[in-house]
Amino acid sequence: MLMYAILETGSKQYRVTAGDKLEIERLSVEAGQPVTFDRVLLVNNDGKVSVGAPTVANASVVADVLEHKRGEKVTVYKMKRRKGYHKKQGHRQELTVVQIKSINA
Repeated sequence: MLMYAILETGSKQYRVTAGDKLEIERLSVEAGQPVTFDRVLLVNNDGKVSVGAPTVANASVVADVLEHKRGEKVTVYKMKRRKGYHKKQGHRQELTVVQIKSINA
């Protein structure tokens, strides 16, 4: 069995193991620098599960920031029929690519 953790960042939750690559919400950390996630909600260490309330005490996930990028463009189009109202808007999410180095529990 592998050791995995569930962490929360950017109001989203991710199930990670060592070596995983993730695209998460933009972090204010330079590329090439390490980052530590402290909001670890669950740790599974070879079948021994630790569930936090809300977070697991003394647990952290260490990752390397690989790059910053922008996500796919999303087009938002609003329209009301027979009223002559339509509005087109686009959005690209700012993302950070990280690679998980280790899970400390």
